[in-house]
Amino acid sequence: MANRDYYDILGLTRQASQDQIKSSYRKLAIKYHPDKNRGDVNAEDRFKEATEAYEVLSDTQKRSRYDQFGKAGVNASGSSSYGTKAYSDFSDIFGDVGDVFSDFFGGGFGGGQRTRSRGADLRYNLDISLEDSALGKEVKVQIPREETCDACKGKGSAPNSGSTDCSTCNGIGQVRRTQGFFSVTTTCPSCDGKGQVIRNPCNKCSGNGIVERSRNLNIKIPPGMDTGSRLKITGEGESSRSGLAGDLYVVVNILNHHLFERQGNDLIMQVDVPLRFGLLGGEVEVPTIDGSRVKMKIPVGTESGRIFRIKSKGLPSIEGRKKGDQHVLVNLKIPQSMTKRATQLAKELDEELLNNGASGREYAKIEVNALRQ
Repeated sequence: MANRDYYDILGLTRQASQDQIKSSYRKLAIKYHPDKNRGDVNAEDRFKEATEAYEVLSDTQKRSRYDQFGKAGVNASGSSSYGTKAYSDFSDIFGDVGDVFSDFFGGGFGGGQRTRSRGADLRYNLDISLEDSALGKEVKVQIPREETCDACKGKGSAPNSGSTDCSTCNGIGQVRRTQGFFSVTTTCPSCDGKGQVIRNPCNKCSGNGIVERSRNLNIKIPPGMDTGSRLKITGEGESSRSGLAGDLYVVVNILNHHLFERQGNDLIMQVDVPLRFGLLGGEVEVPTIDGSRVKMKIPVGTESGRIFRIKSKGLPSIEGRKKGDQHVLVNLKIPQSMTKRATQLAKELDEELLNNGASGREYAKIEVNALRQ
């Protein structure tokens, strides 16, 4: 659930209007509400993720950050703040049932027990060069996220102050309310599902137990990564007050290269060579993705557009299998201007080829075909 695109969840395009976002969520919320699908874990998950998506896309600022940075730029799933906007927008459907949506993200669907909520998973989009994909690299990234407050250790209370049982829920963290045909167990609005009320909030986190912070991470990119490849960094997502952290997903994008084109694990490039190589053959040096240069033989009679293969000079496989190949397309460069002597030599060569037996007849066919075209 944490990795699905919010627009896909709501069945919308990125150009969707706010009215379309609201309408789509409304249909999904009614369809997958847990009280209408008791015991259906899939419906419960669909309800959660639809609410999470709506919370972000219905907020102009959050939507902008999500479009730019993915879930790393917004407060993703797992936070107790999710659902409050959905409730306020749809109170005409669900009635005054408190933070019902927050309850579904905090855990507990009528079981009467509070569970340890896990921090949100985060996504980080990482651009790397084709060389880095071929050789691997360790990169340093900065991740904005929520972390456990170090001043109160996530408790939310100032030192030596403690907390008391919530009088609304008697320390359970949940209350049960009935509205029409809905009967739901919701997060207690007084204590936000904690079951405890803080007497003296922590000055650093204002009693939330969580603070926003940017964290620097060194991430090892293994050789062979392709666009869309993901790296899971366990425990480097956002923290929760329970101490259970989410995961970080690094999604790789390979930048275009000025020389090479990637096709799977193979690399394709073009090299320009003088006309004489086509006539006389020769040897040229060709660059490779690892920075070295290899010698490549061009046989006599090579035509422009011919492709040569250099074995195992492509990209490694992420699964550890053998490397791909490098394919080199040869372009014969035709002179744009020639001296009188060069022109005379070209004419002599033309006559020699035309009068050279079987080779001459083949050469003549080439000339005829060229005229027809």
